[in-house]
Amino acid sequence: MNKALFLDRDGIINIDHGYVYKVEQFEFVDGIFEVCQHAQALGYQIIVITNQSGIGRGMYNEDDFTKLTQWMNKQFLQQQVLITDVFFCPHHPSKGTNGYKIQCKCRKPAPGMILEAANKHNIDLSSSIFIGDKSSDIEAAFNAGIEKRILVHGRYTDNSAIKGYRIDQIGDAIPYIS
Repeated sequence: MNKALFLDRDGIINIDHGYVYKVEQFEFVDGIFEVCQHAQALGYQIIVITNQSGIGRGMYNEDDFTKLTQWMNKQFLQQQVLITDVFFCPHHPSKGTNGYKIQCKCRKPAPGMILEAANKHNIDLSSSIFIGDKSSDIEAAFNAGIEKRILVHGRYTDNSAIKGYRIDQIGDAIPYIS
């Protein structure tokens, strides 16, 4: 089985400016490439797990998200990092429009995207790591059975009842990736 470094996108890979869907809005978080290079050198696959309710809210569409994701993946490749896959949830239970307004099993804190990734890529979740910046990220990782959970805290309310390592910036995750 494989092991993975699961990453939230907004706030972990890129600065969260709110509903980022254009290249011009996308600004990489300092240290993200080094964290991914370190993890990849240790045999971790890099998998992105991201809620994208902006799609469901009608702010942008799945094509916009796909174009930005392809661009992002190319930027990682230029840094010698292969993003194995990107999973996204376009739904929102109350603010979605059309078919996107549903209570789904993929929107974090539900573990659906992580479980789908594990199944698709033969991932051993007990050997994997999840890094996020919201309590819902860490809850999703817990719900999926990921034991090593890292919260980059500061911007959002931190639920201290949620178990995981807490760091101030993404670069601080390197010592926890082994």
